[in-house]
Amino acid sequence: MGMASLLSFPLPKPSIIKATSSASSLTTVVIPENLDEKFGRKGIKFLESNNIPMVELTVRNGSSVKLSIPDAHVTSYKPKVDWKDGGVFEEVLYTVGADSAAKAKGGIGLVINDASESGSKGSLISSSEWTVKDVDSDSIDALQVELSCTSGKLDITYVVSLYPVGLATAVIVKNNGRKAVTLNSAILSHLKFRKRGGTAIQGLKGCSYCKYPPLSSPFELVSPSEAMKTDSSGWFGSEPEEKTGIWTVQDVPITVLKDRLSRVYAAPPAERSKAFYYTPPTKYETLDQGRELFFRMIRIGFEDIYLGSPGSISEKYGKEYFICTGPAAMLVPVVVQPGEKWKGAQVIEHDNL
Repeated sequence: MGMASLLSFPLPKPSIIKATSSASSLTTVVIPENLDEKFGRKGIKFLESNNIPMVELTVRNGSSVKLSIPDAHVTSYKPKVDWKDGGVFEEVLYTVGADSAAKAKGGIGLVINDASESGSKGSLISSSEWTVKDVDSDSIDALQVELSCTSGKLDITYVVSLYPVGLATAVIVKNNGRKAVTLNSAILSHLKFRKRGGTAIQGLKGCSYCKYPPLSSPFELVSPSEAMKTDSSGWFGSEPEEKTGIWTVQDVPITVLKDRLSRVYAAPPAERSKAFYYTPPTKYETLDQGRELFFRMIRIGFEDIYLGSPGSISEKYGKEYFICTGPAAMLVPVVVQPGEKWKGAQVIEHDNL
């Protein structure tokens, strides 16, 4: 399966899934020197930060991404957004604690949680250690690193691909067991904005949504319970409070994310049994008026879109504002049958150049 069949826009076609023998699934602790010898190449650099093995991808125009290998956590994405003065690179992700020995929060986190009735409801991957399985590059205009980990009978592959104007993160879950596996999943991006009042998204007009907590994850900045509280803004609430489980259709083209909000945009589960139903758009844009930047968020394979903003509690994380958004399988869990694979991806791309 080439990358092109997973992602819908034209890309170089490194094949991202290769047959591996079971012998390669022995977990070994690889130190970055070995990683660099084995996988390092132009634009793909392995390093250690606070004893954590990291990989940094840098394409020819200077856009870069940083990925913490053991937990498959993307902690930085800095695309080139302007040609002036030899190039302006802006950090897109909001990451807290990436420069300390503690676990970084925010960034782009892959979430795969147990959604079975009997399950612990916890993360299926938080205790798994990811390892580098492969890298690929098309000269230096497209770079890709493939991580893998196992969780019980699941083989999980996570592929991070960097292009001059985009970043793709794709997950493939293969069930090698004899029983079906039920999971909730998401690729949640914490995106940075200059000012709280200048933060918005567009492209979801006409889409159904309801108030809903984010999936809990080791990378979360705002916990599910905190996300569901309403901002207290003065004597009179600025917005009528959204009620959980009540579906509304978005009637405005632009949603300003100044207040605390936690929503899932999706086809209501009851609708999905019909022969035809409206799904949320495959793409929408984030608008950062403070930096005059916008990014297109594209979902592939996931049915829902999660959107959350912290409102006034953002101040406890830093001066700048952030939102949390991304494609998700939250309302209707994904069921992966024995011997089958499930795939989903997120692409962040921009036309700011």
